[in-house]
Amino acid sequence: MYPNYLPQKIVATFLLLLKITLKNMVATNTSIAIPDFSISPRIDQVGVEERASRFTKRSIKAETKLNGLLLTLNMIDLTTLEGKDTKGKVQQLCYKAQHLHDSYPGLPTVAAICVYPSMVKIAKQALGNSGVKVAAVATAFPSGQAPLDVKIRDTKFAVAEGADEIDMVISRGKFLEGEYNFVFDEIAAIKEACGTARLKVILETGELVTLDKVRRASDIAMYAGGDFIKTSTGKISPAATMPVTLVMLEAIRDFYYKTGKMIAMKPAGGISKSKLALHYLVMLQETLGTAWMNNEWFRFGASSLANDVLMQLEKERTGVYQSANYFSID
Repeated sequence: MYPNYLPQKIVATFLLLLKITLKNMVATNTSIAIPDFSISPRIDQVGVEERASRFTKRSIKAETKLNGLLLTLNMIDLTTLEGKDTKGKVQQLCYKAQHLHDSYPGLPTVAAICVYPSMVKIAKQALGNSGVKVAAVATAFPSGQAPLDVKIRDTKFAVAEGADEIDMVISRGKFLEGEYNFVFDEIAAIKEACGTARLKVILETGELVTLDKVRRASDIAMYAGGDFIKTSTGKISPAATMPVTLVMLEAIRDFYYKTGKMIAMKPAGGISKSKLALHYLVMLQETLGTAWMNNEWFRFGASSLANDVLMQLEKERTGVYQSANYFSID
């Protein structure tokens, strides 16, 4: 269980003020039968887009907004995944993860730092006992174009360096060719290589084209053992969108009803504004409920989001916007 950096009162207040009634989700089926992925549910794209748009029209009052912003901060994975990454850059990002804005007392930490496997040990040392997790991308990120044995070695190296979480990419080419069993087996093999580390399965939804394929890939990832399903690498466009995320949340809900197993969700890329993040939280609450409203079960993969949230928090506290120059870039 992840440590909860956000005061329970804040989370409770945010959920209370949303005034959304949660129906208890009870699942009694403890065995997991593997379905035929070729007949995953078809998605009504027009209906999904219409439902997703409704979440952007919810009225969120000032106190709810404040608590939602704090919750958002606690769900962010700060990320640096560039060829020019250095030890100093990773250490600076780890410092920011623990000291988002020291002039604002009582802020939570972010959820995790995401880096390449070669930077995991540096991040672990910099974060110390802060409780912030270290995630590592693996499996020939971002393309996934490598043999399975290379992907397994990549994963095992990251775990040996101390990674708490592994972000893998599926083989989109195989998936689009209809090789669903290949994709399933590959995810299962990487999950085994993870040991005790949690596995995030990146679908790269921008390359899957249709919502039907997003749903099918989500089902494959969950049944193969993924702990998270994640929209994107952040390296292509489009990345996360609300309709795509809604389809994935509903897949998680259906999987939970069938198996009783909770799966976490991470939309990544394209979420840079606080207002949009709050819309995502409303969608999360209305689709999956209170149990998912924490950083163990939901993350934002959006480093630039952190500064926008901090600017909004300062606006709520002081009544004026601060310049972006008052917040660290990394």
